Amino acid sequence: QVRLVESGGGLVQPGGSLRLSCAASGIIFSIYVMGWYRQAPGKQRELVARITSAGKTIYADSVKGRFTASRDNAKNTVYLQMNSLKPEDTAIYYCNTFPPDQEYWGQGTQVTVSS
Repeated sequence: QVRLVESGGGLVQPGGSLRLSCAASGIIFSIYVMGWYRQAPGKQRELVARITSAGKTIYADSVKGRFTASRDNAKNTVYLQMNSLKPEDTAIYYCNTFPPDQEYWGQGTQVTVSS
């Protein structure tokens, strides 16, 4: 059974930082391209970043230069370092494979950027 568990979200002021983690189990993590996605209230879920098994990353234009994805294949974990956060980054953040497997979505972690 595949399980993806996100953590690290919270309330942060504009300009602040957070580091999200996603622990995977039930899959051969190291062979997958992994993605970070987010869904803001009233909007569709969108891809924020993806990272290959070797660590090559691609980012959405809206987060480029502010977010950094990384992974530790030995720990079956992918990370998202988020800096210079803006109110428009407020969303529930999820990890999944890329492209996403609909059966793998977890609960996500809430990120709220507000003063």
